[in-house]
Amino acid sequence: MRTTSEGLFRLTAVLGISALALSACGGNGGEEAPELDGEGAENGGPEENGGDNGEQLEASGDLTVWVDADRADVLADAAEEFEADTGISVNLVQQDFGEIRDQFVSQVPTGEGPDIAVGAHDWLGVLVTNGVVAPVELGDAVDDFEDVAIEAWSYDGQVYGVPYSIENIALLRNADLVDEAPETFDEMIELGEDSGADYPFVVGLHAQAADPYHLYPFQMSYGAPVFGQNEDGSYDPEDLQLGNEGGLEFADWLAEQGSAGVLNTNIDGDLAQETFNDGAAAFQLTGPWNVPSAQEAGINVEVDFIPPAGDLEAQPFAGVQGFFLSSQSENTLAATTFLVDYVGSPEVQTALYEVGGRAPALTEAFDAALADDEIVAGFGEVGAEAVPMPSIPEMGAVWDFWGATQAAIINGDGDPAQLWEQMVEDIEGAIE
Repeated sequence: MRTTSEGLFRLTAVLGISALALSACGGNGGEEAPELDGEGAENGGPEENGGDNGEQLEASGDLTVWVDADRADVLADAAEEFEADTGISVNLVQQDFGEIRDQFVSQVPTGEGPDIAVGAHDWLGVLVTNGVVAPVELGDAVDDFEDVAIEAWSYDGQVYGVPYSIENIALLRNADLVDEAPETFDEMIELGEDSGADYPFVVGLHAQAADPYHLYPFQMSYGAPVFGQNEDGSYDPEDLQLGNEGGLEFADWLAEQGSAGVLNTNIDGDLAQETFNDGAAAFQLTGPWNVPSAQEAGINVEVDFIPPAGDLEAQPFAGVQGFFLSSQSENTLAATTFLVDYVGSPEVQTALYEVGGRAPALTEAFDAALADDEIVAGFGEVGAEAVPMPSIPEMGAVWDFWGATQAAIINGDGDPAQLWEQMVEDIEGAIE
C-alpha cells in the first residue's frame, strides 16, 4: 500500500498543516484531529527521515467506517494495517448497502454518523445538497484513477470520494452462434438472425417502465443525453437534452424496434436471461451480474462493445462505487489518509475487485484485472468509454416519465414524437 513516504508526503504537500482547520465540530470520528510531523512534510516523508507512518501521522481517537458485508473483510485487513502504521483504530460497522445513504443523511447532522461510508456515486446529489459530505483531497493521486471514476465522484468541481469499482452494461454474445462482434445495431440483428437463434437479440424490459438504463446506449448514439455537461464534465440541470433532434430520432427508432418485435416489453430481465442461457438468443444486453449463470449454462460468452443504432458511439451509463467522507468527521486528515493511501492502494482496490467482480477504479489495478480476466476486460473496456450516471438531484425527476414514455412508444400506444415531447415537458415541469 502507499503507506510510507509516497503517500504521506503527497497528502502533506496537498493539505499542509493548515488542513487541520478542516476538522469539523461534531461527529464520532475521534477525540482530536491528527497532526502531521512538520519535518516529514518538509523533508519528504518517514523513510527519508528514518521514521514510519506512526511517527508521521500522530493522532488519538479512532475512525468509524460504514461498510456492507461484501466489502467488510477487505476493509478489515486495510484497517488493521492502518492501525499498525498510525496507531489510529478503525471501527467497521456493517450496514445494509441499500440503507446507507438515507441513514447517513439522517445521522451525520446529529453527530452519530461515521467518518467514512461506502456508497454509489449517484448518491452525491443528495449527500452534497444535505451538507453531509466533504470533498476528499486526492492531490496527485487523482491521476491514478480511471477518468470516468473521477468524473463520477466529482460534484461542482470537487471530488467527494475515493472510487473503487466501475460497473456498466455491455453486449454479451454467444460465440458458438456468432463468431464476430457487430459494428452497428442493424448488423447485430442480421448476424443474430443468420445464426439460427430464436431471438437475434434480447434485453430485459418492463411492461410499463421499459428500461431507460439499458436503452441509454442506443439513445446516446443519436446524440440525446439526458443533460448537457459543463466544461468540467459535471451535468447541467438547466440543460435538458432529451428533447433535442436526436431524442426525437431515438423515439422513432424505439417505435420501429417495438413494431418489429426486436424490443418487447413482455420480455423482462429474468426471461431475457433465461432465453440467452438456453442458447435461444445470439446477443443479450446486460451487466456482469448475468455472466456467471450464462457460463454455468454452458454458453460460450464473449463481451463486446454495444453497437450503435445511430451515427454516434453507444455509451452506456457507468455506476461507480467508492467511499466518501463525512463533513462532520473530527479526524479529517486521518480519514483522508485512510481513504487515499489505503482504500486507494492497488492491494485494496484489487481485493475489492476480487470479491465484487467489477473493474477496479484505480488504473494500476484496472489494467491488471483486464489482463487477468477476459470478461472483466470486456466490461472494463466498455466502461472506460461510458458516461457517469447523473448524480444531480434533478435526475430524480427524470426516471419515471422517461421509462413510462419508452414503454408506451415501444408498445405502439401513440405517436412517438408526441409522446416524447410530452415526456420532456413533464420532466421540465417536475424539475422546476
